[in-house]
Amino acid sequence: MESAVNGMDHMGEGAGGEPSSRATPVMAQFLVLKQANPGSLLFFRMGDFYELFFEDAEVAANALGITLTKRGKHQGEDIPMCGVPVHAADAYLQKLIRMGHRVAVCEQLEDPAEARKRGSKAVVKRDVVRLVTPGTLTEDNLLDSRSHNFLASVTRSKASGEMAIAWADISSGELAVMQTSAERLSADLARLDPREIIAADGLLTDPAFMNLLDRSAAPVTPLPSARFDSLTAERRLQERFDVKALDGFGSFSRAEVSALGGLLEYIVLTQAGKAPHLRAPRREMASSVLLIDPATRANLELTRTLAGERRGSLLSVIDLAITAAGSRCIAARLSTPLCDPYAIANRLDDVAHFVTDASLREDVRKLLAAMPDLERALGRIAIGRGGPRDLAGIRDALMIAGHLAHRIGASATIGGLPENLDKNCETLSWSDLDLARELDAALDVDLPVLARDGGFVKQGYSAGLDENRSLRDETRHVIAGLQTRYCEISGIKSLKVKHNNVLGYFIEATATSAAALQSPDKAGLFIHRQTVANAMRFVTAELASLDQRIAAAAEKALALEQEIFQSLCARVTARRDLLSKIADAAAQLDAAAALAEVAERRRYVRPRVDGSTRFTVRGGRHPVVEAALQDQATGSFVANDCEISGEAKRLCLLTGPNMAGKSTYLRQNALIVIMAQMGSFVPAAEAHFGGVDRLFSRVGAADDLARGRSTFMVEMVETAAILNQATEKSFVILDEIGRGTATYDGLSIAWATLEHLHGVNRCRALFATHYHELTQLAGRLTHLANATMKVKEWQDRIIFLHEVVAGVADRSYGIHVAQIAGLPPAVISRAQKVLERLERDGLTSQASGLLDELPLFSAAPPSPPEKESAVEKKLAQVVADDLSPRDALTLIYELKSLLGARQA
Repeated sequence: MESAVNGMDHMGEGAGGEPSSRATPVMAQFLVLKQANPGSLLFFRMGDFYELFFEDAEVAANALGITLTKRGKHQGEDIPMCGVPVHAADAYLQKLIRMGHRVAVCEQLEDPAEARKRGSKAVVKRDVVRLVTPGTLTEDNLLDSRSHNFLASVTRSKASGEMAIAWADISSGELAVMQTSAERLSADLARLDPREIIAADGLLTDPAFMNLLDRSAAPVTPLPSARFDSLTAERRLQERFDVKALDGFGSFSRAEVSALGGLLEYIVLTQAGKAPHLRAPRREMASSVLLIDPATRANLELTRTLAGERRGSLLSVIDLAITAAGSRCIAARLSTPLCDPYAIANRLDDVAHFVTDASLREDVRKLLAAMPDLERALGRIAIGRGGPRDLAGIRDALMIAGHLAHRIGASATIGGLPENLDKNCETLSWSDLDLARELDAALDVDLPVLARDGGFVKQGYSAGLDENRSLRDETRHVIAGLQTRYCEISGIKSLKVKHNNVLGYFIEATATSAAALQSPDKAGLFIHRQTVANAMRFVTAELASLDQRIAAAAEKALALEQEIFQSLCARVTARRDLLSKIADAAAQLDAAAALAEVAERRRYVRPRVDGSTRFTVRGGRHPVVEAALQDQATGSFVANDCEISGEAKRLCLLTGPNMAGKSTYLRQNALIVIMAQMGSFVPAAEAHFGGVDRLFSRVGAADDLARGRSTFMVEMVETAAILNQATEKSFVILDEIGRGTATYDGLSIAWATLEHLHGVNRCRALFATHYHELTQLAGRLTHLANATMKVKEWQDRIIFLHEVVAGVADRSYGIHVAQIAGLPPAVISRAQKVLERLERDGLTSQASGLLDELPLFSAAPPSPPEKESAVEKKLAQVVADDLSPRDALTLIYELKSLLGARQA
């Protein structure tokens, strides 16, 4: 790492190095800013470095793996210090944010030269320009381009007990709010997957509330309760969106207003007073989305696997979006499936339109391939962090939006376009081509990342800028002419005219030839300024004058470019509402086309979702497992039907051996529900079911040592949530309930759970078990049907056919699976014998002799010693070293003879 100490030396402020019992001016400035930003690491700008001091330095050095050094003293103690170069700061910020730290970025507000005008010991003005937190990122290199970066605000009304959650993504402008409750808060947070949560400090003292938040992996930031005052929040929202009342946005409860107001206040606070672009708040109805609890989301691996990876998740299979915004749209739909059959049908209509018209799908995806991330470019421009490339991205997006609208409009059939697609097409047709043409006229081809670097305005756009550029650039030819003339005057052919930031333009000659420039007749022209290794440097009055003119022209040209940049940004910001709608329309278009593409590639069909309680899937397949088999060319997936409809047989009790595919069958039907209700085609030959309001799963479990819960306890907590919350419109999958305890206890729990689902919850459910005794319940539970996984026995082998058929399993084939897993043969043999005796006698008094042998009840008795065989006696008499080859051969024949006699 570059030396952080050099950054401080470069500034030359406040005599920071001498021992002192009081703070130097610079350190006093640091301490004031640090006190104003508690809980954040302070990146203190000093020249080309961000410096950190005291505890901040120790934390950052440890987190970033950079050198911790010392600089000066404070109250008699050395001041710990570390630093990062400004040009590489984003990489360090990214690492700190991912580790859960908050960073206050303190910038220099003036040039050091301006500070020196106030006196030699004057301190450069500095202030915190931004708080960088996990939920308030806008830079592309700090964000995952294909995921939302939500900041969530959770509130609870003391008077009514109402709870609300608001969320925003300041990188894209999304802002929404909904009512929630203690029962569903964890599920709501799980679907949003926020990067940061804010809440009133008073609320965080409630252990029950904190327990709900702890289930989310996001860091929680406490704020003073006053920031969530609903009356203040209402005024804040009215001012932000320039309205007299919020009724036009929806009928918000006091808790929702409080959540929105606290969210907006925190955003403005972290952006140091700057207000990022946010769309008008959208009120989401709790009943409009399919609720999926955190455990179910994790077990079904919707957006990431249990190992935390995107690859292998459902999202990785269905996300074929071309643009980053389209991927974010698909991820949002997958995380928040709908409940309203009409809204689901509208999304499916869009997908169907692209499935039917393959040429349209291909053309649209080609156009989208050149579509920049308009949402995030607009977000950076609005908050003052944009650059020339963001303006170019907005220009290109506007141009492409017009082409998309024209192409989609041309695809309309006699009946017109689907409703959603028609609306998005109309929005895209509003593209501000005048703004696009203005940006195109202003921006050059090769653009810098930062506006302050200049050189991004096209020649011919501004006459004043062109004039100053000409003055700046033409002087280069003058410099070349001066160098030629000075070579002729001095007679030194190697003489060069160079430039640096200290001397400006200067003449450099080698040490051996420089004497010619110091002769009496040339001393008045060439003025010696500096001697370096093997060379001497001189200036002339002519060069000094030229240097001033060039610097003035360059400074004026850069200033004019900054003015043009700000003017263009202002024009973009003035149209941000329209641009935001265009960005959203393009993202939805990409999502629909991508889902159509995956449907065509994977042979998915359009599902039918209505208001009934039926559930019929013909030829259903697990999308992720099937995709893995296809991609690896290792076989085809065995499709299965599922019929658990309303008043018929709404519960299916599934038995069968391990490894036969029970868990896959359960999961695939749950995934088909989610895919259908997010508006996607599904992996099946046919799918028709009534809309699901809540999806529950109890498949696989691990212990939760942080909360002191065993694996069985986790299983019971999840089962309790299902039995207490599932409704007639819910869909439930349960796998091996009761397996983590004693046999009879587990069987009893599974039995009672099945009866409760049947008689009380009355929901559609798939129940997989190895307790074959439960199959007897089908005789007295009207809506329970038995099903099993089909297997084939052949030559002492078991072949898993992975087919679901009506009936019950007579065996679990657990020992066979253990053999496949590689258990020692002796263990397999012993297990088989124990199983045979248990199946013959059962766990009754008749099997008391066997129970004595089982490790659960007593130590297994040692095997009785067997009688020594004739072969063993003969071998015991042999001294191997004394045997000749002939003797050895003779011995082998004798042993074979003895062995044959024993077998006979």
